[in-house]
Amino acid sequence: MAAVEDRENSFTDENNCSTVQERLSKRHQARQEEAERRKEERDRGSLTEEKRDYFITEFSREKAAIEALLSAQELEQAASQTALLQKFLNDSILFLPSYDLRQAQAALQKLHTAINDARGEARPKKKFAFKARTKATDVKDVTHANADATHANADVTDAVHERIETEQCTFSNLSGVTVTITAQEVSQRDVLLSHLEDCRVRLQGAPSSLHLKHLQRCELLCGPVSSSVFVDHCEQSVLVLACQQLRTHNTKDTQVYLHVTSRAIIEDCSGVSVAPFTWSYSGLDQDWTVSGLDRNRNNWNHVDDFNWLSTTEASPNWTVIPEEERRSEWE
Repeated sequence: MAAVEDRENSFTDENNCSTVQERLSKRHQARQEEAERRKEERDRGSLTEEKRDYFITEFSREKAAIEALLSAQELEQAASQTALLQKFLNDSILFLPSYDLRQAQAALQKLHTAINDARGEARPKKKFAFKARTKATDVKDVTHANADATHANADVTDAVHERIETEQCTFSNLSGVTVTITAQEVSQRDVLLSHLEDCRVRLQGAPSSLHLKHLQRCELLCGPVSSSVFVDHCEQSVLVLACQQLRTHNTKDTQVYLHVTSRAIIEDCSGVSVAPFTWSYSGLDQDWTVSGLDRNRNNWNHVDDFNWLSTTEASPNWTVIPEEERRSEWE
């Protein structure tokens, strides 16, 4: 009996020893894995900091070179270099802190403005006197309605194209018309649309920036914008946009079909709804290339509401358009 007990005690001791060794081995392995994980994090952090330092140095150098081109009135070369600098920023968004991103975006916007201002000073100014509002509801004769609308749209389009050539892609005070603007007219230029009612606007191409102000019951489709889109006082409209940054103010009851590589921002807005960008047209692929936007990075449903401070509840000022209600055909 004593021999049996000794054997059992010996087996128990061996089993306990084996269990302790296994625990020690697992603990040692866990320590090694944790040490490797921390090292990888340090390496990633160091690499990110190196990328950030490189970006800041290169961005500052290129910005100074563009400013020198502007001083020498080398406007087209300055515009070309600015487009490349915009692409450099777009490619660097993932590792840039938000402060550096905002600073770079502001610097690029100043360059775009300076280039367009210089172009305007170098170009002889013509007065643009298009003031009439053409309303589709004024056409009462059904037999001649299509012809009258065609002539009205042709007159408006001619006036818009004249303004594009002389006043840097701006037009306003239109009602009840359809206007199409080509890629050649807006490519890498600032575009301003203001005080439009019941209009359908098609902007093909890759503008440098887009400003939309005081739009009511409008449908606007725009090709990829290299930098920012600014929306202010827009109501009961549909906007189809692709851009690097979207900032929307004082806007309500408006749908936005969006491709945006950073996070969209709304402020003082209500009834804004979003869905992915769905417009397609001949030449769109080339416009994506010119814009420098990343087609694989789309934060369409990441919206920051500057009037909503809660971190636990979603903002009531914007929603996602249900898939069954989204539009994919625009013509």
